Parts: sequence; C-alpha cells; structure tokens
Amino acid sequence: MSHSHGHGCDGDHDHDETPEMGVQYSLYSKIDVDNLECLNESEDGAGKTVFKPWEERLNLEKYVESDVDEELLFNIPFTGNVKLKGVLVIGGDNGAHPSKMRLFKNRPHMTFDDVALAPEQEFELHADDTGTLEYSTAVVKFSSVNHLTIHFPNNFGSEKTRIYYIGLRGEFSTAYRHGVTICSYETRPNVADHKIESINPVTHEIQ
Repeated sequence: MSHSHGHGCDGDHDHDETPEMGVQYSLYSKIDVDNLECLNESEDGAGKTVFKPWEERLNLEKYVESDVDEELLFNIPFTGNVKLKGVLVIGGDNGAHPSKMRLFKNRPHMTFDDVALAPEQEFELHADDTGTLEYSTAVVKFSSVNHLTIHFPNNFGSEKTRIYYIGLRGEFSTAYRHGVTICSYETRPNVADHKIESINPVTHEIQ
C-alpha cells in the first residue's frame, strides 16, 4: 500500500510560475485597445476585456460571447512590432470553448468575408479553463507583427462561443516612424549657407 501521490510537484505550477508568466504574457499592454475590433460579439466592447493581465486570467466576471453563431473574429493592432511566440485561450464550459483558432498576420480590418483566406497558422484547441495550454506559433512567420487577427470558427457544440482570456506571449519593439526624423533636418536652413550679397540686385532706372 505504498502509493506515491507526489503532492506539491506535479500540477502545482501556478504559485511558482505566476511572476514569470506575468512578464511573458504582457503583450496585452502593447495592444492599441481603442482600435481593437471583435466581430460577432454579443455585447459591444466585450472583446476588449479578454486581453488582461496574467494575474486576472481566471477572473470570470468579464468575458466575450458570440452573438448570432459560434464564430468570433478579433482584429488586434499593436502599438509597435511584435514577435509572437505563443497564444493561450481560456474559454467557457458546456461546449462553449472554441475548438479551433486561426491566426492571420498584418491584415487589418478583416471581416468574415476574408476568413476563407489561408491563415499563417491554425490550431486545434483543447478545452482549457485554467490557462495551462499554450499554443506555440511558428516564430519565423510571426517575427514582425503589427496587426494580429484571430479567428475562432467553431466550438465544442454550444450555440455560442465564450472566451474569458486570450494571452499573447512574445517580444515587443517600438516601431520606427521613418520620415518624421528625416524631415526635421531641413526645417531650419542655415542663413550662412546662402550668400545673399552675391546675388546681383536688379536696378530700375526711371527714365
């Protein structure tokens, strides 16, 4: 009767990993939230609430639910360039968790008419209510992302899809705005460069 239960090691990851994971999943703070779009959300603005700090991932008070069918489409603009390494999804129970995820890179304002296009990557999802399953992206394809579109085409059988949390892991770099700094060099010409005295004045003689 010497069964080993292994308390405290397997499955007790939350306490040890939370600080580190909070840093890794900080890309939510680099989203241009004002311009984030969620199509087919049942409540306007609800889609923005699922991008939140890692520590709040299990807060079930805020969520987005699909409206007329099970599809949801997120258009996510960033405030710079992102190297996306992983995505994590916490969804609803009773079949409301999305069962597939399709990722598109740098295609702003996609609609459901556009999702027939081939995505950069797609995943078959597993129901996850604790935020322990990460889907690793092909980093080569997602090394310079300024806009990410996530399409959830279906779920595990419910009429509506519900999502509580979407975590994005990766690296962020500030976008360089070419042209603005270049123009500033020419704004103030140096008067000394223009030899005004060498210009021959035109004399008008009144006859």
